[in-house]
Amino acid sequence: MAGITGKAAAPAAASGAQAPANARFALVVLTSLFFMWGFITCLNDILIPHLKTAFDLSYTQAMLIQFCFFGAYFVVSIPAGWLVKRWGYRNGIVAGLVAAASGCALFYPAAELHLYPLFLGALFVLASGVTVLQVAANPYVTVLGAPESAPIRLNLTQGFNSLGTTVAPLFGALLILSAGGSDNGEVATSGAESVQLPYLLLASAFVLLALTFRLLKLPDIRHDEPDAGSTGISALFAYPHLLLGALGIFLYVGAEVAIGSLMISFFGLESVAALPENQAAHYVAYYWGGAMVGRFFGAAIMRHIRPGTVLACNALMACALLLLATLGSGKLAMVALLLIGLCNSVMFPTIFSLALAGLGARTSQGAGLLCLAIVGGAIVPLLQGAVADSVGVQQSYLLPILCYLYIAYYGLRGHRPAA
Repeated sequence: MAGITGKAAAPAAASGAQAPANARFALVVLTSLFFMWGFITCLNDILIPHLKTAFDLSYTQAMLIQFCFFGAYFVVSIPAGWLVKRWGYRNGIVAGLVAAASGCALFYPAAELHLYPLFLGALFVLASGVTVLQVAANPYVTVLGAPESAPIRLNLTQGFNSLGTTVAPLFGALLILSAGGSDNGEVATSGAESVQLPYLLLASAFVLLALTFRLLKLPDIRHDEPDAGSTGISALFAYPHLLLGALGIFLYVGAEVAIGSLMISFFGLESVAALPENQAAHYVAYYWGGAMVGRFFGAAIMRHIRPGTVLACNALMACALLLLATLGSGKLAMVALLLIGLCNSVMFPTIFSLALAGLGARTSQGAGLLCLAIVGGAIVPLLQGAVADSVGVQQSYLLPILCYLYIAYYGLRGHRPAA
C-alpha cells in the first residue's frame, strides 16, 4: 500500500562498501521483495470480506485481520533491528523471507481445520517476516551502487511496492473471491479453503526468493551505529515535531488501511453500487493504483510548493471526498472513495521526512519510533469495524476524517521544529 510501502527510512550506506559486480541483478531481486510485501499487505483487503463471510464474523471481528498483521510491526520492529544488526542485511532478508513463507504455509491448516484464530496467527507470523524484510531490505538497497544515486534506487523499488498493492486485489478477486463464492450451504467451508492455493503459491515464491538470496554472492554488510550519547527514548521528547509526526504516521496508516479494508463491503451496499465481492475487488485496485500514480505527481509538485502545504491540501481533499462518500450515493460515493488513493500518495513519505527534520545523530532513533507508529494500521481499522457494526459501513467512513484533519494540522503547523 502506498502509505505502508517502504516504511523504514534507510540509513546511510556502509562506509567504504563496494557494490558487487552483479549489483544490477541483486537490485532486481531486491525490487521483487518490495513488490511482494506490498502485494501481501494489500491482499488483506480481500481476506477481510472473504473470511467475514466464511466465518460469519462481525466487522469488528473481521478487522482483527489488520490488527494482527499491523500489530506485528509494533511487536517485531525492535527485535528485527537487533537481528539485522547481529546477522547482517542479507541474512536478515533470508530470515524474513523464511518467516513470511511459514506464515503463508499456515493458511493451509487454518483453512483445513476451519479455525479463524489460526488464520490470525498465520497473519501475525507472515507480518513478522514482512517487518524483518522492511528493516533489512531498505538499507541494503543503498549499498548496491553509488551512494549519490541511493535515493533514486529506493524510489524505484518503492514504486514496485505500490505496483504490488495495485495488482493484489486483482489476484485476490480471481483466486480467492471467485473460488470462494458459493450459493449452497457450504459457503463457509469452501470459502475458507479457497485461500489455500493462493497462499501456498505465495509461500513458494518466498522460499524461492530466500534460496536466491542465500545463494547470491552479495556482501554481508553490518552497520555500527554511531554513538549519539543517550539512546533512551526520553531524548526524543526534545523534538515535539517528531512526536507529533509519529501520531501523524499512526493516524495516516490507520486511515489508509481502514478505508481499503471496508471498501469491498462499501461497494456492495445497495445505496452505492451493489457489487458482488469478486467484482468490487477490481475497483480496490484503482484505490491503490491512484496512490502509486499520485506519488509521481506529488514529487513534481513539491519542487515548487512546500511539502507541508501539499500534505495539508491532500489531507483536506481527503476529508471532502470522505464526506461525499459518506453522505452521497451511487457512482458519486464510489468515485469519491476511490479518489482518496490519490490524496494518500504523498502522505507517508512527507510526514516521515518532516518528522525527521533536524534530528541529526538521532535520526535512526526517530525513524524507529515512526516505524513503531505503523501500528495505527492495527488500531484504527478495528475502531472503524466497531463503528460499522454500530451504525453501518457507509457512516463508519466518518471516522477517518478525524485522522485526516490531524494530518492537515501537522502539514500546516505541527511539523515545524521547536525553535
